[in-house]
Amino acid sequence: MRISELSKLTGASIRSLRYYEAKGLIATEREDNGYRVFNQMAVERVKTIQFYLSLGFTTEQIESFLNCVMKNQESQCDDLLPLYTEKLKEIEQQMEMLQLLQANLKDRIAYIEQQRLRGEPVSSSHN
Repeated sequence: MRISELSKLTGASIRSLRYYEAKGLIATEREDNGYRVFNQMAVERVKTIQFYLSLGFTTEQIESFLNCVMKNQESQCDDLLPLYTEKLKEIEQQMEMLQLLQANLKDRIAYIEQQRLRGEPVSSSHN
């Protein structure tokens, strides 16, 4: 199948598919006219790549375990559990940072609203 058909079947943009190919995540052959030709297995590989991207993994990380998950169940891929654990830790740290930012913004909004109610000028100092 051509790249446009693979794009339609997977929902991945042609640009993304070219990127996956350049990273070695999907294989292609070239016809005599230079067009890329993908086999049916490429559809499943692209969907698997998209799934792991949706979990927050990079293409480099996906490359390290993609062949294993394409051949086996996740539980059979020894590299996955540590990656999942590390990714979860990163997300939890990001959530903590976002909660801190949220609290700081709420405090600032409350301060500004208080100043306005009092008719006082709002300063940009860090109160």
